Formats: sequence, C-alpha cells, structure tokens
Amino acid sequence: MQLTIHQIDAFTNELFKGNYAAVIPLDTWLSDDLMLKIGAENNVSETAFTCQQSDGSFAIRWFSPLMEIDFCGHATLAAAYVLCEQHNLAQVRFYAAAVGELVVNKNSDGSFAMTFPKQAPVVVLNAPSALLNGLSKAPTKVLKNRQAYFAIYDNEQDVTQLKTDSQLLKTLFPLDVVASAPGDEYDFVSRYFWPASGGDEDYVTGSIHTGLAPYWAQQLGKTTLSAYQASSRGGQLLCDVGDTYVTITGHAVRYLTGTIFI
Repeated sequence: MQLTIHQIDAFTNELFKGNYAAVIPLDTWLSDDLMLKIGAENNVSETAFTCQQSDGSFAIRWFSPLMEIDFCGHATLAAAYVLCEQHNLAQVRFYAAAVGELVVNKNSDGSFAMTFPKQAPVVVLNAPSALLNGLSKAPTKVLKNRQAYFAIYDNEQDVTQLKTDSQLLKTLFPLDVVASAPGDEYDFVSRYFWPASGGDEDYVTGSIHTGLAPYWAQQLGKTTLSAYQASSRGGQLLCDVGDTYVTITGHAVRYLTGTIFI
C-alpha cells in the first residue's frame, strides 16, 4: 500500500515558521493502530487523516506522536490547504466527532478562515497545585475549558520568559496548559504546553484560540483580535469572535509531498 503524504507549515506564510502538520488524504479509513503508528513515525505535532464523504464533506481525524487528538486547528488548516489545492475548492467542510462540523474558507489573499465552535473558558477558584508548581511564575488568574487550563499573566514578558515543569504538568492530563497575556504588538500572546498529549510545547495551537479569543475579546472589548503564539517557531492568527463561533484565519505553506510505503 502506498499513501501520499503532505507536510504543511500552518499559521505562517514563511517556510520553517508556524506549526508543521502532516496531511494524508484517504479513500477509506485505515485502522486506528496503523494511523497511530504513522503519526508516531511522522513525529510532527499532528498528522491529519481525511476521508471524503458522499455529501462532499471530509471526515477528519488527528493523531499526535502519542495518541489520537479530538480537535486540532493547525492540522485542519493544513488539511484545508491540501484539499483546496487537490480539488480546486474555495471551501472545505470537515466533520470531527468531538466538535461537529468545521467550515474552512479560502480567502482571495490565500489565507484560510476556519469557523470553529466557541469554547470560552470559565474561572477556576482552586487551581491544582500541579499547575501552580509547574509554572515558574504564578498566574494572576486561572481558567479552564474542555481542552486546557488557562494561566493568565499581566504582560507579554511573563509569558515569553515562563519556564515549566513538564513532569508536573503531565499529571493534569487530559487537560493541557496555555499561558497568555496582553501583547505588545498583538492583542494577545500565548504559549501552549501539552507534555502528556504530544510534546513539551506546541508551536502554534489553533484549537486553543477558540477559548483564548473569547476571553480576550471580553477583556479588551473587541471582537476582532490579532494573536501571536510565542513559541520558538512562532505563528500569527487573526480571530473573529461571534456568539457561538470563533473564526480563526491564518496562512500556510507547503514543505513537502511524498509517498508512504506500507
């Protein structure tokens, strides 16, 4: 069996920036075990598998090197990049079991606007000690949603200089950790830590912005926000917050196309 694999850098228009994802379009699903093995072999933060449905939409599943992930924004962007190119589409409709329908539109400037369900966080009154002890600086506020704990800081330097204890943060599984603060050049900045699910730090995490954008929209009194994930590769996102959805826009560039032999 031979499979075509694409590797795309998402949330950037510059190669070797943003977050990389592998995309493998399928005609029929592979076994879960095989998809997990491929994700581990690829060893990128996420491998997206897609399978076209009879109504023209695409089912999508995401695998980190360690496990299946129920929602991934940057690999959705990468998959949309591939499928729009392959099928000459201006819109891709995805379906994922955990989050339902995800609609991605290709804009005239080549960027992709992804409409995701809003996942606003709520305040945590008693933050876990593993979270507080796992961060080198105490946050001013802690929130959480279905995906992660949100450690909120006063300024961008608090986030960029933050150090973490991955062994402690692992114990928070299935929740990951995002640190965020108002930005200097952008409306807000963030970093994302997921040692139990994929790696110590993720480069750019589209999914968490469905929670970050609503929070900062409320704090800043605006519904369109610019965001920067301050990882070693860095990534830029534009977020539009609605009543029930968040639209996240970003660019993507191709790194490679290849063949997997199984």
